[in-house]
Amino acid sequence: MADDAADLVNQFNQFMDFLSNPNGGTDVILVKIVLSILSILLALYVMRRFILQRWEGIVAATDASWDDRIFNPLRIRIYAFMVIGGLNISVIWINTQSPDLTETTAPLFNSSFIILASTLASIAVKFILPEILNRFQRQSAVTVSGGNPLLVFLLRALIWFGGLYLALSELGIDLLGVMAGLAVFSLIIGLAIQQTLGNIVNSFMLALDRPFEVGDRIEVDGVMGTVVSIGILSTKLLTLKEELVVIPNNSLIDSTVINYARGGGDGVARRISVQMDFGVAYDEDSAHVKQVMLRVARSCQYVLSEPRPRVMMTELGDYAKMYRLFIWIGDYNDEIISRDYLIERMDRAFEREGIVIPFPTAIELDKTPMDSDPEVAAKKAQDKDKRRRRAVAAYRLEEARMRKEHSEITAELETLYEQVKTGKITGKALADMQDRIRELEQSLALDLELDD
Repeated sequence: MADDAADLVNQFNQFMDFLSNPNGGTDVILVKIVLSILSILLALYVMRRFILQRWEGIVAATDASWDDRIFNPLRIRIYAFMVIGGLNISVIWINTQSPDLTETTAPLFNSSFIILASTLASIAVKFILPEILNRFQRQSAVTVSGGNPLLVFLLRALIWFGGLYLALSELGIDLLGVMAGLAVFSLIIGLAIQQTLGNIVNSFMLALDRPFEVGDRIEVDGVMGTVVSIGILSTKLLTLKEELVVIPNNSLIDSTVINYARGGGDGVARRISVQMDFGVAYDEDSAHVKQVMLRVARSCQYVLSEPRPRVMMTELGDYAKMYRLFIWIGDYNDEIISRDYLIERMDRAFEREGIVIPFPTAIELDKTPMDSDPEVAAKKAQDKDKRRRRAVAAYRLEEARMRKEHSEITAELETLYEQVKTGKITGKALADMQDRIRELEQSLALDLELDD
């Protein structure tokens, strides 16, 4: 057993002497190349099998999503680091007798390491920094914000500029000199394709500011549609009529954009407010009309229970009393079907309750019953009066509840105003209190105007 071990040691020493022989010629170099390749492959296998696979399992077990997104880019760069590092060590080992080759390839390897380090730093900024910023940023219903993407972009651009500058310096290239030479050429080209470059630059600005994303419904200069693509030169919208509208980015950047997918309040970005007007005859009871309209609005599955539907009298017209229904819909895509439902059901409810929708005419109509049978006419009038009394009683209860809520909101607002005035509340607590104040003020402004 001892003899076998001694033989192995002797064979190993002979092999090492063979590799270290400066006069070994091509055979030694080929053996070293094969050993270098095998060593790199073995190192990659060990990294993948015993480190990256376990790391991937840990990442998959976490609830966070940013570590899943960052894992694959990091894995690729780790492999690249190992390959380039292995090649660098191999060149130094193989060419011990010719240091000139090592000195020649050293700048190439150094610049490669700098570029890889820059990519690692850029990836870290891309995936980790937004998560850190989001922890300190208050979430609101209006999700459009160019601050965080702009900060991430500037940091990544700074990292890449520094990395390229250092890498090119290793190769003996002056980056600033190259950029100065390109500036003159860029000026000539820019004058020739000024409009196209403007569209490209504006698409870049849209990507930074992100006023909308693919899938959002927006309105630009009276054109409403869903964003289907944001290109380098133009943005394409698909209208409700399924017409494809192409808007140059130059025009888009100078226009007022209404984004229906980002404007909702109370943290519901796609929520919209819908207002619908209905006119009734002057001899109809307001409480009766309001109660019927509220009942129909609450029966619609697309109408949100909070904020509550509201009805206000907005006008005493020439031929009708005008009432406006305020409702909130959770998704703007449901607006058309909600309007259809409410108009149809409101017509049925008015007919069932005997509420008259007058025609815009100046002819004085006879108030005699339309039914030839007086008993039928009297019964209809009696039924209408019963329904009216029930609706009025229900609305009075609703009115009393709203009065109570109005008083509670007013009292809470006064308390919050006093707490803010003291100046003792700061930071996140102050921001939460200010949000609560705005919410209560909005509820107060939308509340029904009740007569004392």
